[in-house]
Amino acid sequence: MTPETDILIAGGGLNGPALALALAQGGLSVTVVDSRPAPQRAEAGFDGRAYALALASKRLLMATGVWPRIDSFQPILKIKASDGIAGQGPSPFFLGFDSAELEEGPMGYMVEDRHLYAAFLTAMQAEPRITLLSGETVVAQTPGPQGISVTLASGREISARLLVGCDGRQSGTAARAGIRRTGWGYGQTALVTAIRHEKNHEGTAHQFFMPAGPLAILPLAGGHHSSIVWSETDATARAIQALDDAAYLEVLRPRFGDFLGQIELAGARFTYPLNLTLANHFIAPRVALVGDAAHGVHPIAGQGLNLGLRDVGALAQVVVDAHRRGDDIGSPVTLEGYQQWRRFDSTTLALGMDTVNRLFSNNNPLLRLGRDLGLGVVNALPGLRRGFMRQAAGLSDDLPRLLAGRPI
Repeated sequence: MTPETDILIAGGGLNGPALALALAQGGLSVTVVDSRPAPQRAEAGFDGRAYALALASKRLLMATGVWPRIDSFQPILKIKASDGIAGQGPSPFFLGFDSAELEEGPMGYMVEDRHLYAAFLTAMQAEPRITLLSGETVVAQTPGPQGISVTLASGREISARLLVGCDGRQSGTAARAGIRRTGWGYGQTALVTAIRHEKNHEGTAHQFFMPAGPLAILPLAGGHHSSIVWSETDATARAIQALDDAAYLEVLRPRFGDFLGQIELAGARFTYPLNLTLANHFIAPRVALVGDAAHGVHPIAGQGLNLGLRDVGALAQVVVDAHRRGDDIGSPVTLEGYQQWRRFDSTTLALGMDTVNRLFSNNNPLLRLGRDLGLGVVNALPGLRRGFMRQAAGLSDDLPRLLAGRPI
């Protein structure tokens, strides 16, 4: 087989473009298959959907040339986590992080989806080694000794050395490769929207652990807008989402509190069910999985995209290094190097977030006392607190080159 492209990426969300850019800069040809028309998403107006990018993720975007193309972002200068009950406010025991304690700068950045995707799209269009096929989907794949043949919904067939699934929690790439999944639902649904508030958020992200699930208040650019990720039981979330805007806001207010003054809705309202889903393997013959296709996690710490970008950095480094050595970039040996690097870390973090969610999403008085004291103790120990901050910023010891800010 003489491949038409070195790597075909199924899925053009955010991880797919990030991987395409990293691989192209490593000298490989890449085809990205995206089911959505690219301009629609890039030209969307404000709707409040945003991502918390860890410092290490920002480094990857800088190294791949995406970060300078982002029009607007908000540094996360502080993080405050505490227990809370609607109408009663937060617990006096809390865990607080201040970016002034990190030599490297802010722990992370909030970037709206529309700005982030537009930057990726512009960067891909400027890269001659990347071919973007919008409005297409992969419907079949057949691996062989030298490569993999992929069939699109239009009937077109494309051959590649490696197929990468960046196609989400219901990954067709994984299913067609025979990769099974392990997971469970939380009985929770996330309500997502944006609010405008009277007082300036001053770059502080808040995480309130409510009995039904966490409420994240994430600062957006400009000082007076925040993104809300609000978890409730499935039945309660359905009832809240069915309300009109005024009633929806009345339900949110006692959970939100008045620390930012008066609030009002400022964006569209979304919901999505919360679950944990882990691929039993991250690789198969001529196939690798990245991001939610490999591990769909609870959004409790906002680490979903950051985990995916760590996959991107690791897979890009393994594949590009193999290419430079003259090795087969889709061989079992090459792909096993990626799986060994990423599977343990991502599975451990996913299960850790699962444990935190179960510990905090209840109103057991003994558990409340224990976790409140635990937050207070960590907050009172600078060394331990700084360790948690570095983890939140993605500054581990085993970082791929791109996440350390070095070229691929």
